[in-house]
Amino acid sequence: MSNYAGGPDTLSLEQRSTPEIGDGEVLLSVIACGVNYPDILIMKDLYQIKPVRPFIPGTEVSGIVERIGPGVEHISIGDRVIGFSTHGGLAEKIALSAQNCIPIPDNMPFEEAAVFMTAYGTSYYALKNRACLVPGETLLVLGASGGTGTAAVELGRALGAKVVGAVSSAQKASFVLSCGADQCLVYPRDPLDRVSKKAVADLCKQACGPEGASVIYDPIGGDYSEAALRSISSRPVKYLM
Repeated sequence: MSNYAGGPDTLSLEQRSTPEIGDGEVLLSVIACGVNYPDILIMKDLYQIKPVRPFIPGTEVSGIVERIGPGVEHISIGDRVIGFSTHGGLAEKIALSAQNCIPIPDNMPFEEAAVFMTAYGTSYYALKNRACLVPGETLLVLGASGGTGTAAVELGRALGAKVVGAVSSAQKASFVLSCGADQCLVYPRDPLDRVSKKAVADLCKQACGPEGASVIYDPIGGDYSEAALRSISSRPVKYLM
């Protein structure tokens, strides 16, 4: 339970009663809970959503439907689902609106399902709906080893693009390549000055090739944005931040 604004050190393990469900709700037996950057922001009161304290963190979960309330039609007891809420996921049971639950295939692991909606939903919307990424384009992904970054790499590859990742260490680069990136560059961890910005821009240009990046996916911002934009295609570029 989070009684005070802060990081994971403000949490405590407590016994709570099983949540009651109402009309249009389901009781989910939680198998796995995703941990995302917004969860930390919510705990620190730095997000637009500020639950009344004390509260249980955890915005996305996967599990098995244990009970259903009146009016629930598209979900049945025993269904394997992904569930989404503002909080409450780091618990054995959670009451959710049935509208926030999506059935998952039998062969989808609960651990993967629990981290699917936030990272992959965000990245898919950005690449497909906003950037309109098409086969043959070059996608440059900054912060490519993070949650949304990894999702962008995998989705970019699935959408037929050439995918170039950008990360801050060789270990992260190896991971990004294993996720399907065609290439991955390593940029410096330290703050960028004028010289290092140009150096990072040159790395991006070399990795993206002579035609440059068609789409830039940037979950980092700041100095890296300017460097990445210097690697843009001679054709109109689509930048997502």
